[in-house]
Amino acid sequence: MAETFVKENNVAAVDKLAQSYKDLKNEIAKVIIGQDEVVKAVILSLFSNGHSLLVGVPGLAKTLLVSTISEVLDLDFKRIQFTPDLMPSDITGAEILDESRQFKFNKGPLFSNIVLADEINRTPPKTQAALLEAMQERSVTVSGVRHILPKPFFVLATQNPIEQEGTYPLPEAQLDRFMFNIPLDYPSYDEEISVVKATTAVQNHDLKHVLTSDDILAYQQLIKKIPIADNVLEYAVGLATKTRPNTDRATQMVNDYISWGAGPRASQYLVIGAKTHAAINGKYSPDIEDVQAIAKYVLRHRIVRNYKAEAEGITEEGVIESLF
Repeated sequence: MAETFVKENNVAAVDKLAQSYKDLKNEIAKVIIGQDEVVKAVILSLFSNGHSLLVGVPGLAKTLLVSTISEVLDLDFKRIQFTPDLMPSDITGAEILDESRQFKFNKGPLFSNIVLADEINRTPPKTQAALLEAMQERSVTVSGVRHILPKPFFVLATQNPIEQEGTYPLPEAQLDRFMFNIPLDYPSYDEEISVVKATTAVQNHDLKHVLTSDDILAYQQLIKKIPIADNVLEYAVGLATKTRPNTDRATQMVNDYISWGAGPRASQYLVIGAKTHAAINGKYSPDIEDVQAIAKYVLRHRIVRNYKAEAEGITEEGVIESLF
């Protein structure tokens, strides 16, 4: 497999992807100050053809980050503010009667390359399900007719970890649709000084388009072709299976503090995420460090702590780190 990868001149393509990632980060840094790990994780999931869930308090520039990435990538961007009265047809689109009395499908905001689903836990399960179905199927069905969403299609949903009254938390089965769970923290003191300076003065950001939609689709296919050694693949699958309590591979910490572990989709995302992490760093095959680098993003929302873990202050991150 590795020989075929080299013969098909994919090595040069990986080099180009690594350079594109550097250019992408440099352009985004013109607007977004700090949050390097968040920017990296979002780009990783985009190149991996996966969706991401951003968890952070309001005012941390989530919308600005996504709109900046879409501009640098020359992609269509739509923001949907999720509210309790939002209906499925408000995001998927609906059939309307036009001037000639013919039914015509009016596309909703989901028909975009990058969709920011802001505060996804503030809308009822019916609308959440419509979004999650579109994420999985890459299409929407209205009045029995299937409409294909544009490619690439990437959903970045946000959740506010505070003010949980009147919210509809996503169940574990729906959280599993997201490749990454990315936490956003407050900027450092120096970063916040830079942010305030930049945002309270005249801004003139001259952003260049680094990649097109065709480039992204090509990179997504390239990443699938990247070879992975058997021991690295087994390590990734082993990491996911160790999170499942009361199984042969579960650790004592998992048995003590976890009530539900990660499913097979986690293994798939660990492998594809490790391949992408290797590629953006100019490596032609991932190693165990690449798996560990993205493991928290993949596993954090796929393991469920029990009451004992909550009482003793054991976090999901602590459990994942123990598996390394």
